[in-house]
Amino acid sequence: MNKKLIFDFGKTVGKIKPMHAVGQPPLGVGDDGIDDSLFHYLKEANIPYSRLHDTYGDFGSYFFVDVPNLFRDFEADENDPASYDFAFTDALLEKMMAWGLEPYFRLGVTIENAHMIKAYRIFPPRDPEKWARICEHIVRHYNEGWADGFRYGITYWEIWNEPDNEEDIALNNMWKGTALQYYDLYAATATHLKKCFGDSIKVGGYASTGLYLGYMRESEKYKAPHEITHWEERAIYHTKFLEGFLERIKRDSIPFDFFSHHSYMDVRLTTKVQKYAEELLARAGFPDVEIHLNEWNTDRTRETRGTTKAAADVAAMMIAMHATKMSMMCFYDARYGTSVYAGFFDPTTRTPYCTLYSFTAFGKLYAMGNEVELTGDTGDGLYAIAATDGAKKGVLITNNAEKKLVRTNLDAGFSAYAIDEKHFLTPKKINCKQFTLGQYQTIYFEL
Repeated sequence: MNKKLIFDFGKTVGKIKPMHAVGQPPLGVGDDGIDDSLFHYLKEANIPYSRLHDTYGDFGSYFFVDVPNLFRDFEADENDPASYDFAFTDALLEKMMAWGLEPYFRLGVTIENAHMIKAYRIFPPRDPEKWARICEHIVRHYNEGWADGFRYGITYWEIWNEPDNEEDIALNNMWKGTALQYYDLYAATATHLKKCFGDSIKVGGYASTGLYLGYMRESEKYKAPHEITHWEERAIYHTKFLEGFLERIKRDSIPFDFFSHHSYMDVRLTTKVQKYAEELLARAGFPDVEIHLNEWNTDRTRETRGTTKAAADVAAMMIAMHATKMSMMCFYDARYGTSVYAGFFDPTTRTPYCTLYSFTAFGKLYAMGNEVELTGDTGDGLYAIAATDGAKKGVLITNNAEKKLVRTNLDAGFSAYAIDEKHFLTPKKINCKQFTLGQYQTIYFEL
């Protein structure tokens, strides 16, 4: 299969968007406090944001970020600095900001994977208005210096995570309440925070579990008569939850700066999910709201984590989503550990997987700032994007399908860097004007 790609570095078509943000950073805690010894890899990848959800895994449920950690007694006075415990989150955010990594702050709680034994913190707050005022003081602590705090200027404040995870409250490990209870909490919190802080912050939500009807509705498998599975029932509920949420937002003119959703599908299906999200938002009267895919991971298995395939899959996802109305993506996640979701670091050696270097390559484009016009024959598993700052030029190309012969108009002076299990964005001798790109091969060119 032959492909021709033409890059016009004299014509820019927009800004490179932060498709390479991440979930929680590679946090460790030891005798000396926060271990940020792996944070430099995120700095080198020019990663701009790290979403703080499930921070430090199960242990984080008791220390970091979660509202019940920051305000431990809901009966206490929310106006009194003594009612708050910012210690662990302060220590984390100080390290993050020192490395240039802006927090994307989730106001809510960590997932409770053992909720079928007992749930502790995933119930709707008893008083949404008070919970909103607690969140106000959290924002004030980190953005306005309240309670011996900071002036970080954190932009994104997300209200809860996956309240739509299951329609059956008994099964939901994120939200032991109804959809209406979540709408009430969002309305109270978003309205109060925007009243307090205006456009100095962006408020949104709600980290939708996944709009998977976006691909199911086009699939012959799901179109044909069949017994509806629990997976499909969940997908239907996720869409109904969003439609009800948007109706409430529209009806009551509730602040809504961004919509966040999740997908753990491959790039082909996630593209359908994203288009479906855009369609639902536009239909409800929100065609221009920011859209964030703030949990995604294409290779969350022990067999594929950190492989050449994973590096190509994430590069393809960032490039494909950049071509949609997506505003930001946060890979789930950059933690250090044995979880299959921890896609950046080998837990036995504390060294990066090649997957990280696809983010590093995209980060180089992000630093250049301006996307340039690309014409030619992409598709069939071939993904490409290019950027320039007027001096430097960069091109990222990946292929997750059959082998292809690729021709370009790139100057002979471009240097090539390969990303795979043997090449961690390391130089490789490649004729940038014509080269063969095998399945799961990723190349970054720079001049």
